[in-house]
Amino acid sequence: MRHIPTHHKSRGALSNRASRFSAAHAVDFDDGWGGADDAEDTPVRPATQLHADPARRVISRNNSPDVPFNASINPYKGCSHGCIYCFARPTHEYLDHSAGLDFETEIYYKPDAAARFEAELRAPGYRCEPITLGANTDPYQPDERQLGVTRDLLAVADRSNQPLSIITKGALITRDIDRLAAMAERGLVSVMVSMTSLDAGIKRTLEPRAAGPQQRLRAITALADAGVPVGVLVAPVIPAITDHELESLVEKSAAAGAATAGYVLLRLPHSISGLFREWLDTHYPQRADHVMSLIQQMHGGRDYDSRWGTRMRGSGVHAQLLARRFELACKRAGIGARRRLPLDSSRFRCPPATGDQQSLDFG
Repeated sequence: MRHIPTHHKSRGALSNRASRFSAAHAVDFDDGWGGADDAEDTPVRPATQLHADPARRVISRNNSPDVPFNASINPYKGCSHGCIYCFARPTHEYLDHSAGLDFETEIYYKPDAAARFEAELRAPGYRCEPITLGANTDPYQPDERQLGVTRDLLAVADRSNQPLSIITKGALITRDIDRLAAMAERGLVSVMVSMTSLDAGIKRTLEPRAAGPQQRLRAITALADAGVPVGVLVAPVIPAITDHELESLVEKSAAAGAATAGYVLLRLPHSISGLFREWLDTHYPQRADHVMSLIQQMHGGRDYDSRWGTRMRGSGVHAQLLARRFELACKRAGIGARRRLPLDSSRFRCPPATGDQQSLDFG
């Protein structure tokens, strides 16, 4: 029985493998009964399903020593950008969904995120520190246009002088430049725009519903022109697919207005490894073995090395060369090589308790 991955237009994953926590597992295969007409049928593009996901809390904490923040908010679970490499895909399996197409099509949003956020800022034990939006999934993914969850969170942060750092590959962030510029005047916000490739052809299959590379460069310029501190995050760097673009990505982003840069090596934890291999076999069949060999050389012989300090940068000769190339690229472009811009937590003011918000319990 031969597994048949299907390429759906505007979707990144080619299959919908069962969650690793599921008791039953199903795999599509060719049973030999399909006729010529079946082979020529155009696959139906899976539609996006939106699910309200009320939250008791929205601020998450982490203690990972190689992550440059302690607190984050994710307005969404799942992401319809469809990036095949997204390290957050396995989190959908905790919802009994697949990390494949389900991650891109079963999207959960927090309709009460702003109210919960404000209540947590008001909690007696809260101590202000920068909070990251977009640590797991993109706060400016396509459905944000109609849902506005991220926009509402910005409003709370603006009123409370709560500093935010934002990570996105969505050009939709320019919608909120009015509020971001006002917060930037008080040192309350910074943005890192994620760039993977300048090649629109690579982008179409690698991250099908994300903004195009030129749109992201224009977003960097718009943010910089508005006085919003902005940098570029070259992520992920994919050996033998996008790594040759490292220098040009830094150079073009700096020319667009980026003041700093960071990079992250491709990560393939859990089910992402199989999904990424499917993508390689479909779109780069002649290169697939070479790509995986390079990845394994930078992850101690495995598809992924989860150890802190190496999981995002890799190890070995190839990883060291990549780090050196990045350092030199930033030096030539005249920008800083860091993933986080400083923000001001001293202006924070506790939101006043009003109406129903007084009854929210975060004990």
